[in-house]
Amino acid sequence: MNTADTVAHDRPKNPGVPGSPDNPYRLAFAQEDAYLAGAPWRRFAVIGDSIAEGIGEPTEGFPDQGWTDTIADALRRATPDLAYLNLGTRDLRADEIRAAQLGPALDFDPDLAVVVAGGNDLLRRSFAIEPVARHIDAMVAALRDTGADVVTVGLYDCTASPYIPEELRAPLAARLHELNNRTWEIALARGAIHLDYTNDPGSADPSLYGSDGLHGNRRGHAYTAAVAVRTLGARLGNKR
Repeated sequence: MNTADTVAHDRPKNPGVPGSPDNPYRLAFAQEDAYLAGAPWRRFAVIGDSIAEGIGEPTEGFPDQGWTDTIADALRRATPDLAYLNLGTRDLRADEIRAAQLGPALDFDPDLAVVVAGGNDLLRRSFAIEPVARHIDAMVAALRDTGADVVTVGLYDCTASPYIPEELRAPLAARLHELNNRTWEIALARGAIHLDYTNDPGSADPSLYGSDGLHGNRRGHAYTAAVAVRTLGARLGNKR
């Protein structure tokens, strides 16, 4: 899968024009429009945890909004009457997301849906991948059964963040890659679109992370949106 271009770690505090060599983290509106040209989606839903909700620290030079909000803004330029529902809520595990958000998402009748789950599960001592995978699969399957295009997410390997203690990096990385691999398998089996941030070069860029080490700052959200827009563009045949 083609993802965003490799990024440098040292960038000025005041980034340049979006999409320029000085600011590869954020696409310009014209770039987003080109990638999403002909997009058929009219109802966009997001379910998940804090990553879906869009938690992130303000970062100079970047919009103070989550990555799915940026995608919605880009889609809305092509389809002004786009309906957008973000049910993401921090701290929820995969089973809680399924129980609380899947029903309302189905009632919304989306034709494009993002599912982000598993991040809070893997932070628990009792983490086991298969129960989490079953809940992710059930959510993806239910949305796909309605005819919606579904996007699954492999979380960033945040062990590159300077805020993650050294002794936690190896076991956390192993869990993140295990979750990504199983989520990707589900996406392939269900005909969904998978965003593999776990293996994306952005994972190794410490400037994308907030001070908690787990969530992206607004630069990170802009980069996440850029990868997603490029991937959706490839699905639409708008490769550049």
